[in-house]
Amino acid sequence: MAALTWLLIPLGAAIGAGLWGSWANRTRRTRGDGPELDGYARFRAAMEKPQSRT
Repeated sequence: MAALTWLLIPLGAAIGAGLWGSWANRTRRTRGDGPELDGYARFRAAMEKPQSRT
């Protein structure tokens, strides 16, 4: 019986880890790529502007 108890401890830990992992990776409200793409477009536009030599 003691051996069975020692085998159930890792099994319980694995089940607990699986439940925690599924909870941690649940789908959340995502922002989308809009703000990042807008920032990148502004960066590219700024880099493509010719420098004025004064």
